Amino acid sequence: MERGQVWAWIGLLARLVTGSVWVVAGALKVTTPDASINAVRAYELLPGNSAEAVGLVLPALEIVVGLALILGVFARGAAVVSALLFAAFIVGIASVWARGIEIDCGCFGGGGAKEGAASAYPWEIARDAALLAASLLVAFLRRTPLALDGLLFPARDRDPEHPDSDEHHDTDTTAPDAADQAPVVSS
Repeated sequence: MERGQVWAWIGLLARLVTGSVWVVAGALKVTTPDASINAVRAYELLPGNSAEAVGLVLPALEIVVGLALILGVFARGAAVVSALLFAAFIVGIASVWARGIEIDCGCFGGGGAKEGAASAYPWEIARDAALLAASLLVAFLRRTPLALDGLLFPARDRDPEHPDSDEHHDTDTTAPDAADQAPVVSS
């Protein structure tokens, strides 16, 4: 197996794990909007009613991002959004930790004040950092296997001799034809 293929399969694993985490997290919160809003408010970071808007929108966004990653539809864009969300969550958890606020992160439902929660912050930051790295890997990979993007948006530079390849590998070492070297004339 070539190195590019290994990275593609690692990317698939990263895409599926990260997408699954988003779907589970969003599904656990989408039916309890008040709890989601309270979890966002507990961070004491957002002004005014913006915590309410974020608490209402976040679960649906998590589900959409997760499904896009799992299905491989607009996977690179979904991975960028995923990375931004994980970065925001890391900042949020680090912020409450630094300010001495003890809350359940609300990552998988619940949220709000919780005595002794600070002991979980290192684990939560490490988990989100690993998922951030997985999201960045998916964002930087051109394609991963079993993604609908490959069907919906075929690569322009596909090698006709190797239809499963996303990258064109020029193995022809012969000199190009004279027609290939003709200058472009514009009028």
